[in-house]
Amino acid sequence: MDNREDIISFTYLVSIGNSLNLDSLSEFLASPVDAAKKAGETIRKWFYQTKNVVHKGEVDLVTETDKACEDLIFNLLKQHFPTHKFIGEETAAAGRAADLTEEPTWIVDPLDGTTNFVHGFPFVCVSIGLTIGKIATVGVVYNPIINELFTVSSQTELVKSLLATEVGTKRDKLTIDSSTNRINSLLFKVRSLQMSGSCALDLCGIACGRVDLFYLTGYGGPWDVAGGAVIITEAGGLVYDPSGKDFDITSPRIAASNPHLKDSFVEALQQ
Repeated sequence: MDNREDIISFTYLVSIGNSLNLDSLSEFLASPVDAAKKAGETIRKWFYQTKNVVHKGEVDLVTETDKACEDLIFNLLKQHFPTHKFIGEETAAAGRAADLTEEPTWIVDPLDGTTNFVHGFPFVCVSIGLTIGKIATVGVVYNPIINELFTVSSQTELVKSLLATEVGTKRDKLTIDSSTNRINSLLFKVRSLQMSGSCALDLCGIACGRVDLFYLTGYGGPWDVAGGAVIITEAGGLVYDPSGKDFDITSPRIAASNPHLKDSFVEALQQ
């Protein structure tokens, strides 16, 4: 660790769900923050180094850093919560079961934005979420490269809004046509569109007011959204299904905005 830590290293975004009482606050918060910061040290160490990369899919990448960070986070959290369940992107990709139950479950994306990481683009993060009764309750999203503070936008007009989305990892014609057709339609209704390469940081973009609207269908799994969904909610924003129904963390569909924009955004998404 070096002195830059005071300037840029300790960027973490933390939110506590209302279902936890104050007696639970310190333990449920301190442990994932500590795990995220330690994983962030590993990410920062290898950010500018040559990476060993393999392909999970046609364009979905995984590095040694992803695996090392997930092991580190799981090991640290299991020391404090040995009876809790754990779901991680890398363990799921390796074929281990990732079924979400009612039991307290930590959902981890050890390095969201792997493509950015491989290319040295500093929009990467650790995403850790805790669900209790399948409800996202605690969220930590930590970018070890960039220092940021998050609050929700007050934009009220769709046409003045900045929209964030991702194209996902599938490259079959049906998926691509569906994605591009929806984007083409939405571009007539919003100010502009951006794709960052990190679903978790896209969600935090809603919470900090950098982005006004976000939607994604077909993301990798609950680890992509578990942390960011809590942070948006606790910052005063809304997370919901693109149809306007309640958000279901087990379904690979998500939309988010401030409360003013939800109805018009849902309407636009359905057209």
